[in-house]
Amino acid sequence: MGGTMTAESVEHRRHWQVPPVDGYTVDDLFTLPDLPPHTELIDGSLITVSPQRNFHADVIDLLVSGLRRSAPKKYRVKREMTIVLDRRNGPESDVSVVFADAVRGPDQTSYQAQDVILAIEVVSPDSESRDRTTKPHKYGTAGIPHFWRVERDGSGRIPLVHVYELDPLTRSYVHMGMHRDRIKVDEPYPIDIDLTAIDEL
Repeated sequence: MGGTMTAESVEHRRHWQVPPVDGYTVDDLFTLPDLPPHTELIDGSLITVSPQRNFHADVIDLLVSGLRRSAPKKYRVKREMTIVLDRRNGPESDVSVVFADAVRGPDQTSYQAQDVILAIEVVSPDSESRDRTTKPHKYGTAGIPHFWRVERDGSGRIPLVHVYELDPLTRSYVHMGMHRDRIKVDEPYPIDIDLTAIDEL
């Protein structure tokens, strides 16, 4: 049972991080050495992601391109950046629209929740629960006004976009509609994206 324990694997095990009793903080997320790319912090736990699939990458490319096309000068569109929600939560949204004055330079690694006007999650098989429940709840509690959840429409390649807006009284999202083939909305700014263009990527 089990694989052969080599000197290399023993050495690797010695470097595993032992979580602090109270969990990790966002400071740890940015300072711990050798974390895998796209590591997130959820409720004090470090979450690593599986290798990205074509659908996930293509949807991000499509949305970033479409959002940038019509974005007013006061906004910037970013991909796969950490959003600091509080001391114990630093999820990485697949796409985010942030205020331009929150962009400080090329070495920036995160944005604060108040910098973000729209957070988008593209659902992957390994992150369904986080993308559908955990992250939108936390984004809403942190006051991010708009949230989109993107899924595959059946077994095809065309994305299905669920659009949500924040109820400021309850700090929870209200479902505003589903968009197939094309997403055309007026908030947070006029956006019109041909979702079928994913077939050209």
